[in-house]
Amino acid sequence: MTSSPPTRRGLLGRRVVLVDGVRTPFGRARDDGLYAGTRADDLAVACVRELLHRNPNLPPERVGEVAIAATTQQGDQGLTLGRTVAMLAGLPQEVPGYAVDRMCAGALTATTQVAAQIAVGAVDVAIAGGVEHMGRHPLGGGADPNPRFVAEGIVDSDALVMGATAENLHDGDARLTRERADRYGVTSQERYAAALAAGRIDRDLVAVGIRDQGAWTLATADEPPRPGTTLEGVRDLPTPFRPGGRVTAATSSPLTDGATACLLAAQDVAAELGLAARARLVSFAYAGVDPAVMGLGPVPATRRALELAGLGVDDIGAIEVNEAFAVQVLAFLDAFGLDDADPRVNPDGGAIAVGHPLAASGVRLAIQLARRFEDDPSIRYGLTTMCVGLGQGATVVWENPHHPAYDGEPTSGEHLASAGTTPTTPEVQL
Repeated sequence: MTSSPPTRRGLLGRRVVLVDGVRTPFGRARDDGLYAGTRADDLAVACVRELLHRNPNLPPERVGEVAIAATTQQGDQGLTLGRTVAMLAGLPQEVPGYAVDRMCAGALTATTQVAAQIAVGAVDVAIAGGVEHMGRHPLGGGADPNPRFVAEGIVDSDALVMGATAENLHDGDARLTRERADRYGVTSQERYAAALAAGRIDRDLVAVGIRDQGAWTLATADEPPRPGTTLEGVRDLPTPFRPGGRVTAATSSPLTDGATACLLAAQDVAAELGLAARARLVSFAYAGVDPAVMGLGPVPATRRALELAGLGVDDIGAIEVNEAFAVQVLAFLDAFGLDDADPRVNPDGGAIAVGHPLAASGVRLAIQLARRFEDDPSIRYGLTTMCVGLGQGATVVWENPHHPAYDGEPTSGEHLASAGTTPTTPEVQL
């Protein structure tokens, strides 16, 4: 791989590390789905409690912020989730919290927002995550889009239907064929099944107590995957978003219920408390694109995040892309000259298999990337990226603390920031 110049840029201020992350098993969003009788906020509470359980060295009062995202902020996904989830999870009343909405990138936005708070010294430790109960709160449920969007040509009518935007990607590039998308969708299922059999998926999960036919039981496994999916079996599936189209159920992420949460800290504070560093946040970027081709959003976001990090795509040894649609991932691969079977990309499958509970998915990507960092110290840099409804993209670049070249020592600027003193000249972190 091509090496980049030694000088790199990234977040200013203190180094921020991902200490830990968990997610619930994901369920199908339907009346008989895994979480049909479970509240959305209780899913998020289960994740936060598990983080505290897994990290007993963390005094709960050291958590300085809780940010929880949801795309549909009403009912059991409303009422300032970060604050309510923190209280329900047993954190002290002094711990504040807030809610985030950037549609699919909600949890990723919560993560980068609290990371920025940590970097500037506003807080030392924070929790970020997301939840979506799509069975109870479908995408767009209760929303009232301004008719001017379409009437004044601000967006195409397709922009409000995510599957239609995926069809538009197929239309715009002859390389993005249905056959190629079908193959990618089947591969996602195969990779997830292999990861599950190898025991890698279970490491990310927290069991959730659920009511099933009047009795309590535990949700311990993902519900959406379809093991045994074959090319022959998906070749003749209907195209629900357009007659004679190319997007099918096999090349789309299923409607999903689930939650995620992660624990972040200043690197020096994590060391002080004896907390692990599973990944270091190097840079992040968000970008806008034409909402009618929403799936292209990860391309400019990734270019910007790599620029901020001083890295090129050849420096990235692990990539986790949210598989909202197969065609969206393929467009991303083509933009960066990557092969469909590039081993760096989603080796344990993705949202087509496991599901996509909208605002929760960004942290799932980070959890899977952190696991890959632990399993393979030869990977130095990785990224998580996703497309976002209404024409956006989101990307975070991470560094592997297990890599031999990783410098775990905080700078003098980090010590000053953690002591509450601002350095006269902000330092650029490697």
